[in-house]
Amino acid sequence: MIKAVLFDMDGVLYDSMPSHVRAWSETMSSLGINASEEEFYMHEGRTGHSTIDLLFNRTLGRDATQEEKESIYASKAKRFVELENADSKPMPGAMEVLEKVRSMGLQRVIVTGSGQETLFGKLDSNFPGIFDKNKMVTAYDVQYGKPHPEPYLMGLGKAGITADEAIVVENAPLGVESAVAAGIRTIAVNTGPLKDQVLKDAGADIVLSSMQNLSENIEKIVQKA
Repeated sequence: MIKAVLFDMDGVLYDSMPSHVRAWSETMSSLGINASEEEFYMHEGRTGHSTIDLLFNRTLGRDATQEEKESIYASKAKRFVELENADSKPMPGAMEVLEKVRSMGLQRVIVTGSGQETLFGKLDSNFPGIFDKNKMVTAYDVQYGKPHPEPYLMGLGKAGITADEAIVVENAPLGVESAVAAGIRTIAVNTGPLKDQVLKDAGADIVLSSMQNLSENIEKIVQKA
């Protein structure tokens, strides 16, 4: 019996990925480190420091120093806040999904690779009464980010359940890989520019086109799980 739904945040609850991608692209380009926007969508779910190390190794052949990582991530976060204040908003259909999950008596747990305090601060106002702060896993909680299973295993622990008692809602291939590695049935909601096949190849059990589509099907999915 399903007892909880574990939600990613960026690209699932918030339409924030375009701002993240632009902030990453501008920050890294200013350092002479280039990556396509699609690549940043593929990296979604990693901790910020992991993303920086990956790009440093590819371009410079080394990890970034701790000081570099902290400085670069602070610059990226500052730019994200500027963009997010103008553009980011709750994902269409997200509240409808959350209300249905609550009405079914299921726990709601956030499992995100993000460390953006601005979005955490908006949760109560955008989704009142939905989330318990004690049932959130963020970039500050984990040693290993997605695609490692640690974030979702920690989410199960915070909910006090086993993998077969949960469903994950993700939008990113690395997040899907993390949830699958934790042994949890995973719904991918393709809210970005990647092809559905990328999410299927990552191991998603179901791929849907939007959170509105998930809202229409969530009760049936939970009943069949």
